[in-house]
Amino acid sequence: MERSQLPEITRDEEVRRAYAADASGLLLVPDGVARPTSAGEIAALLAESTSTGTPVTTAGGQTSTTAASITDTGTLLSLRAMQRIIDIDPVARIARVEPGVLVGELKRACASHELLFAPDPTSEEECTIGGAVACNASGARSLRYGATRPHVRALKVALADGSIVELRRTALEKNTVGFAFAHDPVDWFIGSEGTLGVVVEAELSLLPLPEHVVGLAIPFATELDALRFVVAARESADVHPRCLEFFDILAVAIVREAEDMPTWALGAEAFVYVEEVPPRGIEPALDEWLALAEQHSAVVDDVRVYDGETALREARRVRHAVPAHMNERGSLRRPHGGRKVSTDWAVPYAQLARAIGRARELATKAGIDQAVIYGHAGNGHPHQNFIANDADELARIEKVVEATLRDVIALGGTVAAEHGIGKIKRKWLPLQMSPLQVRMMQSVKRELDPAGILAPGNVL
Repeated sequence: MERSQLPEITRDEEVRRAYAADASGLLLVPDGVARPTSAGEIAALLAESTSTGTPVTTAGGQTSTTAASITDTGTLLSLRAMQRIIDIDPVARIARVEPGVLVGELKRACASHELLFAPDPTSEEECTIGGAVACNASGARSLRYGATRPHVRALKVALADGSIVELRRTALEKNTVGFAFAHDPVDWFIGSEGTLGVVVEAELSLLPLPEHVVGLAIPFATELDALRFVVAARESADVHPRCLEFFDILAVAIVREAEDMPTWALGAEAFVYVEEVPPRGIEPALDEWLALAEQHSAVVDDVRVYDGETALREARRVRHAVPAHMNERGSLRRPHGGRKVSTDWAVPYAQLARAIGRARELATKAGIDQAVIYGHAGNGHPHQNFIANDADELARIEKVVEATLRDVIALGGTVAAEHGIGKIKRKWLPLQMSPLQVRMMQSVKRELDPAGILAPGNVL
């Protein structure tokens, strides 16, 4: 690789500080920032960094809640400038994109062809495709469509030694050659959080746009009613949800204020947002949804209906108001040593009420304010958002989180369902993964990045 292909690495303090924060609440200022515009520049930078032992941490939109996209050592490799949608093939239903393309931008481009890129992280207007692949991002509609992984057909990846490999999923239905984990190298990089290579291009599978989508915000008299409703909806053959999102009483208060509807559902302790997507040619099952809601003490007079694309965008804004509000509150506590503490644990969906009840007991016992709890209840996957006002409270909250995670694991759950591990959660990785599993990951890391330059501190 010619040295002339190396991108400029700026040491300007103002630029470095512009890339020092993500959604985690941490502030890590890199030694330098590189902003390449081509795969060749990325490959040249990695080869040079391996030869000099300079760490490289890749970043996209920097919406990470785990500090995966920030660093205080080496080079911050920003891929924001690589933002071309290379091709959308409406016949094959495939999109080829560079890593800096925003998820929301790709969705709009696909919609113009009556196609859908299904993964839907809440921050889709700020997060990039490269980041979605690196963290195996998901969102509310993962209930129907899954996370990012099943929608990735092929990747072009720059490795630590400066080589570029092209990896494609096989079309085989049967294969017994070698160890199973070696069958599909595409999967090595999805969810690897920048520790194994840098995605420089992705080929993605698309779906037909749904014929009809209707959103319903359904308030419930109690939190337990709402969580039981989620289980019933998940197991019903009469409704067709693509998301089942839960909001506790604190989240409801944020929504009321953000949307200037202070009197909405005043008798409710929680609400569930659903999106009904019936099979083509079938009318949405609205009567069935309302009947199911009534069976679980819903406040049916205050059900809100979102029909049509404009209304669905409004519903998405309402849902996004909760994490946006909590991010703002957390940022105000940074000067005092505090921040927002966000969890993304998950349990089997039928165990969710039990897990949330136990999490609340632990917070009460520790004498800390209850977290705002909201999120992907249909997958057994809520978000707990605590606000630590200072460093002492932060330490107390993290003890409660660890105790909660131990209970979650005992229920067959995971410490991280969609945000990954990054730097913040790596101390909790051993709660879930055995030493054997960790050693296997370390072996792959040594093979692909023997100098250990890629994303130091992430995951391992």
